[in-house]
Amino acid sequence: MEYFLQNLINALQWGSFYAVISIGYSMVYGVLMLFNFAHGDIFMVGTYIGFGISTLLLALCSAFLPGWVIFVLVVIVTMFLASFIGVFVEVVGYRPLRGAPRASAAITGLMIGIIFETGTLIILGAQRFSFPPLIKSISYNIGGVYFTNVKVLIIVISLILMLALHTFIQKTKWGMAMRAMSYDFLAVPLMGVSINVIAPLTFAIGAGLASVAGILYGQAYPILDPYMGISLGWKAFVAAILGGRGSIMGAAMAGYLLGFIEIFVAMAFPSTFRDLIAYSIILIILTFRPRGFFGMVHSTQLRL
Repeated sequence: MEYFLQNLINALQWGSFYAVISIGYSMVYGVLMLFNFAHGDIFMVGTYIGFGISTLLLALCSAFLPGWVIFVLVVIVTMFLASFIGVFVEVVGYRPLRGAPRASAAITGLMIGIIFETGTLIILGAQRFSFPPLIKSISYNIGGVYFTNVKVLIIVISLILMLALHTFIQKTKWGMAMRAMSYDFLAVPLMGVSINVIAPLTFAIGAGLASVAGILYGQAYPILDPYMGISLGWKAFVAAILGGRGSIMGAAMAGYLLGFIEIFVAMAFPSTFRDLIAYSIILIILTFRPRGFFGMVHSTQLRL
């Protein structure tokens, strides 16, 4: 039982990364019906931005500000800056292709991701950086189950972010516009809702959430790499599809499910079988639920 609970906590932490990143995929796919394949690299850029802000604030303010205050400041500033990255991607990369076949937009996302990766290599070099610890790690042992305050913080912040976003989508006029555009992104602009406002807002929120996931990831796994967003990004994309088009709750649930599968498969099988078994399970689920957990039939079909 202790071993099970230990891995349950690990799965909650790992699934939190997938869940928060997959929400950005799901929002863009729900509103614009395109796959933002650059989202994993936006996560990477957001992590590097958080690294830079953390290093700067620690150098300037560590003498008179506690670590948790610096952590909050890093999250706020990084979210603000990363949101502009998301807006830039939408305006420069996707807006000119809004009427083009969706395959063109998908290829554009891949190209933007490569630009981000190569740009990071050119600017910062190929060396890996270590994300500075903003919160001192404290270990706890309850009934033979070991965990740290950092793991608990990652899980709690992820849940708070997803709850806040769900409230924003359900309770605000901007969220209402996003939900309406998710249902029919061709008819809603005829009702006076500007897609040139909703689309950048969607990308900004997704990029901001991805940057927070990057900061949390840096606290748990502090090694930064220009290609760190590829694997996490693709798996978060799978979680977004599994959750259902445009469903925040579905993307979050699928992200946690994927994290649980990966961690618990490693309990019983060699780690080389992890992805094979995880994707096989997802394939079976999609066979019976091709629209995902909460996907619905929409009036506008995906154009290829």
